[in-house]
Amino acid sequence: MKKAIISLIFLLSLPLVAGAASTAPELKPDAPERYTVVRGDTLWGLATRFLKDPWRWPELWNLNREQIRNPHRIHPGDTLVLQRAGTQVRLQVERTAETVSPRVRIEPRDAEAIQTISPSDIEPFLSRPLVVAANELDGTPEIVATEEDRVVLGAGNVAYARGLDRTSDTRWQLFRRGDPLVDPDTGQILGYTAAYLGEAELRRRSEVSTIEITKAVQEIYRGDRLRAVPRETPVFAYAPHAPQNTVRGRVVSTYGGLRETGPLAIVALSKGTRDGIETGHVLALHRDQRSARYSQRTEPLYGRTGPTGNDQRIPYFPADLAGRDRPVYASAPPVRDSDFAQLPAERYGLVMVFRTFERASFALVMQASRPVGVSDIITNP
Repeated sequence: MKKAIISLIFLLSLPLVAGAASTAPELKPDAPERYTVVRGDTLWGLATRFLKDPWRWPELWNLNREQIRNPHRIHPGDTLVLQRAGTQVRLQVERTAETVSPRVRIEPRDAEAIQTISPSDIEPFLSRPLVVAANELDGTPEIVATEEDRVVLGAGNVAYARGLDRTSDTRWQLFRRGDPLVDPDTGQILGYTAAYLGEAELRRRSEVSTIEITKAVQEIYRGDRLRAVPRETPVFAYAPHAPQNTVRGRVVSTYGGLRETGPLAIVALSKGTRDGIETGHVLALHRDQRSARYSQRTEPLYGRTGPTGNDQRIPYFPADLAGRDRPVYASAPPVRDSDFAQLPAERYGLVMVFRTFERASFALVMQASRPVGVSDIITNP
């Protein structure tokens, strides 16, 4: 069977992508000489298999800025061959020619091309997480009544919505404006999350239309808003790469409102397209010792105005054990914010941006050696 070989060469002594580091990407010591791509492989997985720094994958393939947005397609069955010759390393894609017998329906082979990351990790989030302005959802169709005057709606229930008669769409997503995304550094509100509630289908169109809830991931109430289901299928086939510009921002929220999260979770970042952030950007996570994490520990359990009614700060003491020659109940001096100001930020993980907005973006946690917390720092990798 004939094989077509496509050679992609990169020099270890020269950078190949604009904005890349002055040194070439370093191969992992156990990088395989040959690897056959199988179903389920991802571009990120292949990058971590060959490189110590997976976000430098475009340099390995010698991709330019336009190709990064639509990288070379790799398919299951292709074999990646790594060849070394002096200061040069040659990566070949050994592609087996396929013989296709006549059939009624032929799908393009690009449909089988591997994705940047597993579609199951991000597909539900490609069109759902939204960042909206304070009043942006006010002009969208709204649920104004429920069947039998129900308080809470779920899958299978019927509702009545106003504003659907102005469109021809029949399938809708349901949203509710959520918490504000606040930049911890500036205190500015970057936008508001629009919490995804479920989906609905039109049953009767009129001034007050009838809809049926076909899917519900949260409780649905009167007053919730509708947006048409996107008609195009989202595609995530971008090469992971580092930003060209200097980036320093914060994790401002986790999907689901948790205080901490971990690998393969969704986080919102305080940087967006106006800051040069684009789909595929890989950013490093740092634990900031001076962030609100420690000030939270010095506050009452339920907050300063919570059920305790205590509006005073509770000193946070380190867990040092007293020696035998010290009083049993000796108290250590409280830890102050100025003490943490002297500690450096510690790098512990990576995120990859998969959806951008003007002032914020959503990213997937790719690696993390500790929990990812709100207010943690993001920087160039």
